[in-house]
Amino acid sequence: QVQLVESGGGSVQAGGSLRLSCAASGLIFSRSCMGWFRQTPGKEREGVAVLDAYKATTYGDSVKGRFTISRDNDKNTLYLQMGSLKPEDAGIYYCARRSGGWSYCPSLDRGDRDYTDWGQGTQVTVSS
Repeated sequence: QVQLVESGGGSVQAGGSLRLSCAASGLIFSRSCMGWFRQTPGKEREGVAVLDAYKATTYGDSVKGRFTISRDNDKNTLYLQMGSLKPEDAGIYYCARRSGGWSYCPSLDRGDRDYTDWGQGTQVTVSS
């Protein structure tokens, strides 16, 4: 059974930084496409960044240059380093694994439809 547990959320002022972590178990983490998504009230869940098993990354346009996704396969942990945070970055951030254990990640344009394993989410609040 796949388990994904996020941590690291919190409140920060605009311009600040946070690092999110996602501890994974019950899967072959090193071979999995993993991603970070976020949910804000009134909006669809959107892809923030994804990282495939070969460490290729894709970022949403709104976070390029400010966020960095990474993984530590020895620790089965996915990270999201967030910098220069803006109020519009606030929301619940979810860690996810692509369904079927695929190593490659689909385009972020597909949204979250290809991901079936999800964490419980961690709240990020950014004050102006």
